Amino acid sequence: MKKFISLFIIVLLYQFGTAQNSFSEKLSDAGLELTRQKVVYDPAYFSIAYPNGDVPAGKGVCTDVVIRAYRKLGIDLQKEVHEDMKEHFDKYPKIWGLSRPDTNIDHRRVPNLMVFFKRFGLVKPISTKASDYLPGDIVCWSLGGGLTHIGLVVNKRSSDGKRYLIVHNIGGGQVLADCLFDYKIIGHYSYSK
Repeated sequence: MKKFISLFIIVLLYQFGTAQNSFSEKLSDAGLELTRQKVVYDPAYFSIAYPNGDVPAGKGVCTDVVIRAYRKLGIDLQKEVHEDMKEHFDKYPKIWGLSRPDTNIDHRRVPNLMVFFKRFGLVKPISTKASDYLPGDIVCWSLGGGLTHIGLVVNKRSSDGKRYLIVHNIGGGQVLADCLFDYKIIGHYSYSK
């Protein structure tokens, strides 16, 4: 009986790992697909539909890369973040002086996504080891002066083969870049639903 239970646990862990890898690969592919779309960096506030709302297709910021990649896999971060903020508003930053959630913008703010991923995803180590950052991971950075940034690790390697690349938008549109360690990392997550 012990052998059967051990075998069952091993099979279950293998299936979970395979499913997680498959999701991570699909998220990485979704991020790479976004780099084929022309997007102008635009941090403006937009009134958008809810759920499944998005800013105009040719516009966006760093969070929109992550939002759009997840949406390609059927996960609406606008809805997920809003539902959690509605129930647990006190857990989210008060940087913007809001007294209630706003479906137009909450999911488009890096600090809010960090709280959401911490609450519902896997918090991964922040390190200087490139091997700790895998395709499908979400990385958040501090740019200094209170500015934050977010990007998606994808399954393409740097020219020296030592790091996976990042899909992000820091002003030049949705691009693929070797920037993992260019800024101070303040968050590292994996999230699947």
